[in-house]
Amino acid sequence: MSSAPNPPHSRDLRKGRVSESGRIYHLRTSTARPEPLFADLFLGREVVAALRLQHEQAMVQSLAFVVMPGHLHWLVQLQGNTTLDGLMQAIKGASARRINQRLGRSGPLWQEGYFDRALRAEEDVRAIARYIVANPLRAGLCKHIGDYPLWDAIWV
Repeated sequence: MSSAPNPPHSRDLRKGRVSESGRIYHLRTSTARPEPLFADLFLGREVVAALRLQHEQAMVQSLAFVVMPGHLHWLVQLQGNTTLDGLMQAIKGASARRINQRLGRSGPLWQEGYFDRALRAEEDVRAIARYIVANPLRAGLCKHIGDYPLWDAIWV
């Protein structure tokens, strides 16, 4: 874990956070510094590998994700006893170790906190997945989502 001080109000992100098995969550987290690390395809693929590992280990069902140059959006359904904090710690830790090793550096890669939003039963999960994977289009990183390499959705 990081020895850096907590950013102001980071503890507020944890207030009222509940991890419910079977619930679908939209998760978002950013790099610790505003830098476009994941514009490097190989670094972005390390994040994707960390996400896929959690899916393969049945911690979550990964529904959709997009790794943007400086942040991540992930739509997941929690499985078993997986908690949001444990899940985010696992993906951040695994990807940070690999990326820092690749870059020959140390220190925090990800911001300490993350944002989560539990979806309500009546929400259209596919519409939210489309919103997530369309982030590169809205950011002007590509003209067609198929041209952007760091996304996936189970409906494709």
